[in-house]
Amino acid sequence: MVDTVDGTPVPVPPYPAAEITAAWQRERPGTPTGSIEIVTPVWWLAKLFTGDRNRALRAAGIDSATLDLLSVVRRSGPPYTLSTRDIAQRTLVTAGAISQRVARAERDGLVRRSAGATGRRTVLVSLTAAGHALVEQSVDVVLGREADLVSGLTADERAHLIALLDKLMTDVRRRTTDTEG
Repeated sequence: MVDTVDGTPVPVPPYPAAEITAAWQRERPGTPTGSIEIVTPVWWLAKLFTGDRNRALRAAGIDSATLDLLSVVRRSGPPYTLSTRDIAQRTLVTAGAISQRVARAERDGLVRRSAGATGRRTVLVSLTAAGHALVEQSVDVVLGREADLVSGLTADERAHLIALLDKLMTDVRRRTTDTEG
């Protein structure tokens, strides 16, 4: 089933994760189902958050990759300049993807590239006035919307969920990194 918001499809889970768990237990007793009621809602939430964020980004006149680039440079503080290597490390995006993002943002007048002072092949990326203004406007739209989406949780519930998600993320990252050979 798919609902729409402003004409944009929004996925709706066909049935609760508990029903998926029960069906697997009924059909295949012994199937490891302990993760379903955690992973399935996380996947559905990711789809809902992604769809909503994309709508907010469109309304703000920016795409996700550009916001990611401008945001990481903006969060670095004055003079709002980072090397492409630092940007790649902070965004978990490949150097090639960063190069493409920077080139596109530079064409759009949002950043400017310059050579680093170290004499190596360092490329520095700085926000232009237009890039600074766009990220200031966009981050308020996107983060304001996301704050609204989680406002149904109390401050204590949010703190508890943050701690649990951090614990789960740390453990899953460790387990998946260990298996990547």
